[in-house]
Amino acid sequence: MNKKSTLQDIRERIDSLDEQIQELIRQRAECALEVARTKRESGENTDFYRPEREAEVLRMVQARNQGPLDDETVAHLFRELMSACLALQLPMKIAFLGPEGTFTQAAALKHFGQSIVSQPLAAIDEVFRDVEAGNSHYGVVPVENSTEGVVSHTLDMFMQSSLYICGEVELRIHHNLMGKMSSLAEVKRIYTHQQSLGQCREWLDANLPEAERVAVSSNAEAAHRAGQEAGSAAIASDTAATIYGLNIIAPNIEDEPDNTTRFLIIGPKPVALSGNDKTTLLVSIRNKLGALHELLAPFSRHEVSLTRIESRPSRRGMWDYVFFIDVDGHSENAPVAAALQELAEKAAMLKVLGSYPKAVL
Repeated sequence: MNKKSTLQDIRERIDSLDEQIQELIRQRAECALEVARTKRESGENTDFYRPEREAEVLRMVQARNQGPLDDETVAHLFRELMSACLALQLPMKIAFLGPEGTFTQAAALKHFGQSIVSQPLAAIDEVFRDVEAGNSHYGVVPVENSTEGVVSHTLDMFMQSSLYICGEVELRIHHNLMGKMSSLAEVKRIYTHQQSLGQCREWLDANLPEAERVAVSSNAEAAHRAGQEAGSAAIASDTAATIYGLNIIAPNIEDEPDNTTRFLIIGPKPVALSGNDKTTLLVSIRNKLGALHELLAPFSRHEVSLTRIESRPSRRGMWDYVFFIDVDGHSENAPVAAALQELAEKAAMLKVLGSYPKAVL
């Protein structure tokens, strides 16, 4: 068999497989519609999006994966399939820290897929209010970066919000220097978010030490300004470069190659167990000797692993703090439930901000 006939055989096999895949996708979409019809006819809760179920499905997809595509790619393909099927039942409206082209939008699309109605908002508190008012089903907000630490405004909002944490997204962050110009020598001013300035500080010091650095509300806003002002550049995502018509002058200028930001999904209802969960707590302790030890002791006694602890001023008095704590497990898991019951007896205030599936690739 010659090379041409071999290639033809492979292409015919691909066409056959594509036909089978398309038919299976059609059948899956029909099942999604049947789920919606059944729920509506029975009067069952019509919350078609189930964070715990989606996380479980994606984990099974990755467990079955035998290559040659990697786990992240396969999970992305199934995420988009699930997103499109869910949109047949109910288009999801998702609020995020905008404008268009921010990393928060990228996190929203990674978590919910492309088949959503995006709602970009100007500030983190606006995202919280939009979801609280029922204008959006869920919101996406940044909470911490592996280089620059926590996003304080997000943590502070949880002290007054009734929303739950329903999921998390981890997004590898690649920063690009962009503008209308074509060379570094033409850059006189750089716009970007304060966090991005911190994440690219060493590169900027080495390559553009004389350029003015201006912090703005978002990287997308920076890209917009760079497109309007001569001599101005922005640090933003490649998506922002496309949206605002800018040239990428220098790609991947972040100082840390593993630079990652964690985002939270916020919503109006708690999430059921998925089998691989995390719980976030807001705790206030009484100002007395040994109070912090008392706060942490129940987790040790019940063998519950703490993955993060962050303190914030409570705003109730000078040197009075609250603690944000992440622990392994769902609040309904026996060890976590026991630790929380014991902690509630000792803490001045305890609020479970949410139990939710751990981030999927």
